[in-house]
Amino acid sequence: MYRSGGVFEDACIALPSGGIQESRVQTIAVTGATGYIGGRLVPRLLEAGFRVRCLVRSPMKLRDRPWSNHPQVEIVAADLGNEDAVRRALQGCRAACYLVHSMISAGRDYAAQDRSLARTFAAAARQAGVARILYLGGLGETGPGLSEHLSSRREVEAALQSAGVPVTVFRAAMIIGSGSASFEILRYLVERLPLMITPRWVHTPCQPIAVRNVIHYLAAALDNSDTAGQTYDIGGPEVLTYRQIMDLMGEELGVGRRLILPVPVLTPRLSSYWIHLVTPLHHSIARPLAEGLRNPVVCRETRIRQLIPQPLLTVREAIRAALQKSDSGETETTWSMAGPLPGDPDWAGGKVFVDSRSAIVRAPAQEVFRTVCRQGGRNGWYANWLWQVRGFLDRLAGGPGLRRGRRNPDDIGLGEALDFWRVTGLEPPRLLRLRAEMKLPGEALLEFRIQALSPDSCRLVQEARFHPRGLLGLLYWFAVTPFHAFVFQGMLNALRREAEQAALSRSSSTPLPGSPARRTPYRGA
Repeated sequence: MYRSGGVFEDACIALPSGGIQESRVQTIAVTGATGYIGGRLVPRLLEAGFRVRCLVRSPMKLRDRPWSNHPQVEIVAADLGNEDAVRRALQGCRAACYLVHSMISAGRDYAAQDRSLARTFAAAARQAGVARILYLGGLGETGPGLSEHLSSRREVEAALQSAGVPVTVFRAAMIIGSGSASFEILRYLVERLPLMITPRWVHTPCQPIAVRNVIHYLAAALDNSDTAGQTYDIGGPEVLTYRQIMDLMGEELGVGRRLILPVPVLTPRLSSYWIHLVTPLHHSIARPLAEGLRNPVVCRETRIRQLIPQPLLTVREAIRAALQKSDSGETETTWSMAGPLPGDPDWAGGKVFVDSRSAIVRAPAQEVFRTVCRQGGRNGWYANWLWQVRGFLDRLAGGPGLRRGRRNPDDIGLGEALDFWRVTGLEPPRLLRLRAEMKLPGEALLEFRIQALSPDSCRLVQEARFHPRGLLGLLYWFAVTPFHAFVFQGMLNALRREAEQAALSRSSSTPLPGSPARRTPYRGA
């Protein structure tokens, strides 16, 4: 159900007979539903019987979530920087879960933007009559030694409390779950590096928590009035150093314990660039996380365990559950899903270079579309080793490279990341449009269009468009043009062969990538 910022009535629901009865279903607003935690919290709230109203800038980013068409879900287009729009969107909501973090979208200015958005949201919530706000912040001792990242989380807490609405704050350290930023850093470092030279933070104590435990605390707190206006430290049952956590990861990955050499000379900046080269995270995201690693993040109190009891996963159990979800392709959300979703670049009035190729494919349009949508991540990119070279060069230049992967090896959704591309157009079974997020002196799109010619054949059109930025952009295009015959023609030929081979054996009942998925219950890790 898509809305555009109006006032919502929560007083009645329609009965099958056509009558009306008063509804006792409580509406919970969720910001950050396109992100890692929010995208997992929404289905958990639906299971608990709540009606959920998702406040997002781009409703289309939620179009392909399995729960987006649930009868108890409302998706509202609202700019969180616009107080009036937020106030209207919050009308009728009993509570609001504030899960916004601007590290990806705002870059270096994330702390200032987070403060501003939190103050605006708090004022709007008070005006709309919201009874309480829930916020997920970060663990860490208070004081002048707190990193900028953790200090920002504290500032957001204060900003949310500034309007007088009771705020329930949960402070967590490392959250372990398939697709989380902390988990991806940990996994890639241990998986790829038999020898690690690390800063001294490797000996810092940490109290990680499994993502399923975090989600349970957030959801259960809504039914516990004693949690209103309180701040809780949440963590798993163990306090370990980061080195010990890496050892557990190595054992669960089957690579054994890695040789780790702590040195005092690696700064957070150098650490962030190293993380950028080895893991999927960009250095602009890695740096505040690396800075925060120097602060001990251990629960100072455990009151929440008595108020909301639940089985807490150990670090090993959390890692094992996350790896199982990742390896089986069942990851619900990833850190990269929170990225911006621009439309087509603004190419009006400028030169656009186009490389357009097409081929007749002896396979149904559905099969061709499925094949096109399986590119990226562990499936790789059709064509040849040149894509690997391009990914490596992009990583060196500060881009995401090919390590960002994809959430699921088969399913795909609007707004999701596919390595150094992002899905900006998805119309099964005829269109897939990708926008490049690699380091480029210009803006680039890669588009696949499928035109059905008969029930068993179609035309696949593959089109790359590039809008150069300045002289460097022009030089770049002409420098890479000679390789297009290998990269783009090779990709087109490989897609055709793959689709034709798959069409011989695949059942026609297989659902399309990008089509509404069958709703499944919330599964945690």
